[in-house]
Amino acid sequence: MDYKDYYKTLGVAKNATADEIKKAYRKLAVKYHPDKNKDDKQAEDKFKEVTEAYEVLSDVEKRKKYDAFGENWKHAQANGNGGGQPSGGFGGFDFGNFGGNTGSTFHEYSTDEPTFSEFFEMLFGRRPGEAKGRTGTKRKGHDYRADLTLTLQEAYQGTERLVDVNNQKLRIRLKPGIEHEQVIKLKDKGAPGTNGAANGDLYITIHVADDSYFDRKGNDLYTDIAVDLYTAILGGKATVGTLKGNIKIDIPEGTEQGKVLRLKGLGMPVYNTPDTFGDLYVTIQVRIPKNLSEQEKALFRQLAALGNPAFATT
Repeated sequence: MDYKDYYKTLGVAKNATADEIKKAYRKLAVKYHPDKNKDDKQAEDKFKEVTEAYEVLSDVEKRKKYDAFGENWKHAQANGNGGGQPSGGFGGFDFGNFGGNTGSTFHEYSTDEPTFSEFFEMLFGRRPGEAKGRTGTKRKGHDYRADLTLTLQEAYQGTERLVDVNNQKLRIRLKPGIEHEQVIKLKDKGAPGTNGAANGDLYITIHVADDSYFDRKGNDLYTDIAVDLYTAILGGKATVGTLKGNIKIDIPEGTEQGKVLRLKGLGMPVYNTPDTFGDLYVTIQVRIPKNLSEQEKALFRQLAALGNPAFATT
């Protein structure tokens, strides 16, 4: 039995971050996925290799154990230190778009269950309930992983999606205030179990797309508005966009460039907490008038002279 260098399989450094490992895996999964390489045994084997590598390196405990044994894995085998229980569930290839609205995508990952190597089984054991050479054993179905992309407006209001998971139509209801990279678990919506065992689960990672007008930080929103010089000096009204629609706000007299106004309760809904909202922070950008006429320049000089006689014209 040969040592398997999972880092080399994914093409990442040993100090690679979880995000780097995930990106490397997805790239290779797309390249070697059996659905894209029909009747290509070499691609199928490669797909299994990268899936096995990702199963280990994406799991904190498995990675720690793998790194601890390293190339001295034979000592672990001799001392009986293998035999952990691997969890079900794998990331995989994006099969397509099942979203209902523009900008929203639902990606179902591969549900093909890989056969892991003897090296993997030596370190981590076989899956729960699985025994070599035994038939009729019960085994829980492995989990599915998926991604769903929402607009900020959809995250604000809450939304529904009708998705197709393994030829099963599911209506997913997402509550207002859902956060970027929040994971939703749908119990028993994964792969079927064998011999009467429970189904796996479906885990959906939510991605809230960047918005052109708002920045989101937790439950608070941030935006900029332009205010003309005259309103900034004299005070007045300005229009601000919110996720509820446009509103008019008061600009205090003498408002300076960069001043931040807090609009309470106009941020994102707090997830699972009805009628509770974050705030909206509006940064004032004072717009300086350009291409002034001579008459306008003369008036500004008169105003300047009132405050500083050095600006008086002769």
